[in-house]
Amino acid sequence: MKTLVIVGHPDIESSAVNKKWIEELKKYPDLFTVHELARVYPDGVIDVEREQSLIMAHGNLVLQFPIYWFNCPPLLKKWLDEVLTEGWAFGKAGNHLEDRKIALGVTAGGHQEEYDQDGRYKYRLEEVLVPFEITATYCNANYQQFFAFYNADFSTKEEIETSAKDYVQFLQTL
Repeated sequence: MKTLVIVGHPDIESSAVNKKWIEELKKYPDLFTVHELARVYPDGVIDVEREQSLIMAHGNLVLQFPIYWFNCPPLLKKWLDEVLTEGWAFGKAGNHLEDRKIALGVTAGGHQEEYDQDGRYKYRLEEVLVPFEITATYCNANYQQFFAFYNADFSTKEEIETSAKDYVQFLQTL
């Protein structure tokens, strides 16, 4: 089954890395469905049934987003709150994510060294992303490692292009 990539970037046109990742993923339409929340829901009103059906029509689920205040952007958080509901994603009869592989593709503006106990932010990115792992576990999904691109604000075109190819390879190993 194809992998569903939920893109939570609020302004993809201003992005270098997330935009390139999307372009690369779209080269493989038999493997990936790219679903850009900001394009589909510019008004922020999410069609929950549509989103749940989209998840059900796919195998793996990937959340792709830039790190915003050490979390995901607001529309992706709203999507999580509204789509992953009790009785559907968890709770009695809420088994639609059970054993489904869930991974993250994230970009961080800062250097990797800044995400360390001795760095600027005092926490590794693995620690910052723990709420996503807990969410997947709570829904009985199979949380996978994440793919990260650091220093997104100051990267070269070559680094971005390489990361896009590496991202596709990472997703193919899920």
